[in-house]
Amino acid sequence: MSVSKRKNKWYCRFQINGERHHYLCDGAMSKQQAEQIEASLKFKIMQQQNGVLPKEAEKLKLSTLYEEYTKYAQLNKKTWKIDVKRLDIIKQFWKNIKYAEDIKPNHIEELKKALLARNLTKTTVNRYLEILSKMFNVGIDNDWLIKNPIKKKTKFPIKNYQIRYLRDDEEQQLYKYSSQVLRDIIFVDLNTGLREANIRLLQGKNINLEFKIFELTENKSNKHLKIPMNTKMYNFFKDKVYEPDEYIFINPRTNKPYTYTGLNDEWTRTKKLAKIENFRFHDLRHTFGTRLAKKGVPVNIIKELLGHSDISTTMRYLHFAQEQLVNAVEQL
Repeated sequence: MSVSKRKNKWYCRFQINGERHHYLCDGAMSKQQAEQIEASLKFKIMQQQNGVLPKEAEKLKLSTLYEEYTKYAQLNKKTWKIDVKRLDIIKQFWKNIKYAEDIKPNHIEELKKALLARNLTKTTVNRYLEILSKMFNVGIDNDWLIKNPIKKKTKFPIKNYQIRYLRDDEEQQLYKYSSQVLRDIIFVDLNTGLREANIRLLQGKNINLEFKIFELTENKSNKHLKIPMNTKMYNFFKDKVYEPDEYIFINPRTNKPYTYTGLNDEWTRTKKLAKIENFRFHDLRHTFGTRLAKKGVPVNIIKELLGHSDISTTMRYLHFAQEQLVNAVEQL
């Protein structure tokens, strides 16, 4: 008999007709019980090899599920490269787990703890969990798995994000310490509210000076967005000539369009020099929305300009327009 004990659990390892087997002797409290379970497992396997019993379906390898999710993400998600990078981190953490169905709730909790230890926010950790949840659903949709170990309560509850917007003095500080290209990016973002990827990959074909609009077909909301130019934007672009596929903002360090990492690195350096804290690049977009709300622009208009799919997202800006709301009801 080849049974062994590790961490108060009994395991057996054996070989039958060239097939290697390694099992947890589930429920065994002693070596004798583990040997009895091993004997029953051997008998069952010999019957399967002789055709007396049907062989059990092969377990789904976790590596296979990773591959299938990657295929899904490449086909269906614009942010699939970010998903793949996050998946690589998960793979390293679970490198000793072979089968998908072996992932239990405690493995998920251990992963969450490890991600937080990397100084990731709870919101970012939830993004990892969303990837995993969809990955397991891919397995369920293909009838490879029965259940998803990621539940709603698995994710961290997140309080509504307190909108951080740029003060006028902070804006001047950013301009002071920015490179010329980053200064232009900030200026355009504050006047358009474009998402990071849209402004980073802005091309000549997205700029329509005849109708004074920005046209975006590749965006998070999968909408064909037509964002009007204000006078500042029109004057900024009117004397510039771009080919349709020419990128507007080129990283001077690489002479290529900015990558997410390249822009983030320059943004972080500039913020540090400008001594601006607790402010993300995405908050430039929030600043655009906030300034519109302060000017009394209706929330439904802000929603369209920001390309929000759900007006509840835009409602976060509503508290900045309280004075206008009070004035409005006074008209009654």
